[in-house]
Amino acid sequence: METDYLVIGAGAMGLAFADELLTRSDARIVIVDRRHAPGGHWNDAYPFVRLHQPSVFYGVESRELAQYRIDDSGPNQGYLSLAEGSEVVHYFHSLMRERLLPSGRVTFLPMCEVEPDGAIRSLLSRERREITVHKKVVNAAYLTNMVPLTHTRKFSVAPASSCVPPNDLPRVADRFTRYTVLGAGKTGADTCCWLLAAGTPPDAIRWVVPRDSWFVNRATTQPGPEFFNVVFGAFAAQREALASATSAPDFAQRMEAAGVWFRLDSNVEPAMFHAATLSAGELTQLRRIRDIVRMGRVRAIENERLVLDGGQLAADPSTLYIDCTAAALARPPTIPIFDGKRVTLQMLRLPQLPFSAALIAFLEATLSTDEEKNGMARPIRLSDTVPEYILAQVPEVLNRQACNRNPAVRAWINTCRTDGYARLVADTDPNDPERRAVLARLREASKAAAQNMPRLLATLA
Repeated sequence: METDYLVIGAGAMGLAFADELLTRSDARIVIVDRRHAPGGHWNDAYPFVRLHQPSVFYGVESRELAQYRIDDSGPNQGYLSLAEGSEVVHYFHSLMRERLLPSGRVTFLPMCEVEPDGAIRSLLSRERREITVHKKVVNAAYLTNMVPLTHTRKFSVAPASSCVPPNDLPRVADRFTRYTVLGAGKTGADTCCWLLAAGTPPDAIRWVVPRDSWFVNRATTQPGPEFFNVVFGAFAAQREALASATSAPDFAQRMEAAGVWFRLDSNVEPAMFHAATLSAGELTQLRRIRDIVRMGRVRAIENERLVLDGGQLAADPSTLYIDCTAAALARPPTIPIFDGKRVTLQMLRLPQLPFSAALIAFLEATLSTDEEKNGMARPIRLSDTVPEYILAQVPEVLNRQACNRNPAVRAWINTCRTDGYARLVADTDPNDPERRAVLARLREASKAAAQNMPRLLATLA
């Protein structure tokens, strides 16, 4: 085989890169993935999962996932619609079938892996195929997702106990009367919301929360003109928090006071921030659960007790345990994105993975040297804590500034669907005083944040 680019991984980032490279060049592309179909972890998602972010700016640059629509019911009422997992899977399958393969320049090899020597090996036939890559190998699996269905548990389960991933919950839930949700991230929150929406009494739910999380208020992530003032007001509030904060906890509390972040319990200081997003309606539902266990991670599920880092709890032997402990995105160390014959896809803007991959492809297709490309593509590590989120602001701001200095890159971002927000600014009527005032507030707050950041970063050290 011969190709210009070998893309390892057919998840959202690999497909977003391939899609944009297909648009911007005449390159031939081979995409290899261990799964049977494109779409990455979405093929293994639980049935009630929905996007964190509005559908209108998710996916690849050339193809909309969903039309602009505001939900008129449910906990997302009043906000832009969120695609269900099955919609996302169909979107990526259709992208491969209707755009990438018909181009004649893309080859997809499912159920295959790339071996250390560069050969491609079938996971079924074990056949090895040599491949000549004329330009670059693109690692789109560096930030591999870990989802409940496929991750390896770090706790034991007694043979008589029932513990399932959320994928199985709708199928078996009616056999039980008590439920224990394990995990405090977005999957755990989704599972609790699903149980409550299905009619489960709140007193029948126990939620094991090893670490409380800060959640992003979904009202501040709406890329639509009618949400302009709220969204850009939230951006300004974050910059103002960075400009005034004296510590990471102080920054988080300022974000909460501004209505940008939520927490489950006002008396508990969250230790985790993964940019998980909730609506105010979802938060209200979650607060109905009273049996919240904050005793660390689960170590063992036994017939009549639950063993945690911080001790043991009595447990009803007929409880259904739902395992939501998968760690989502991996957090490997950041490395240069453009490095000779290798491109390693990473985040350029937290937490916008498809946009980051599309921007990397645009830089690859339009700029000449690795030095020039890397100057606009400083990788950002997924944050686990508030201090790490603050640290991530530095490369993100530097990336934005560098991209704005390049007219071609700036023009691409200003019309980019998966950016979500730049087009709103570019299309703002110069005679709209209210919007101009919001943007002026953002500019002033950004200057003040830049002045305070060295002091704030020093407190994190």
